[in-house]
Amino acid sequence: MESTRQLKISKLLQRDLGEIFQRESLHLAGGAMVTVTKIHVTRDLAEAKVYLSLFATQDKEGLLTKIRKHTKEIRYMLGQRVGKQLRVVPELQLFLDDSLDYIENIEKLLEDE
Repeated sequence: MESTRQLKISKLLQRDLGEIFQRESLHLAGGAMVTVTKIHVTRDLAEAKVYLSLFATQDKEGLLTKIRKHTKEIRYMLGQRVGKQLRVVPELQLFLDDSLDYIENIEKLLEDE
């Protein structure tokens, strides 16, 4: 279970990363819409697992690979935003959040019956 501090940090990171992806999405994501769905921060606040939901793209894995190549740049931009609030900006591990695709698939199956 995450502590209150971890939850506060994850909400802060989620908000700021969402803004980064919104403003830099043409450069980072090639015009696709990127949404930060959830973030899990380790106890020592050194690492953050970031789950992204990708829209308006057919090749989600390819886009995630492209975004992962810019992880250091994204972390730098994040550091510019939260540098006064955090002593160390966590290392970012980016993952694809496919929960919306899963829900859509279930709804499709239910409609087919």
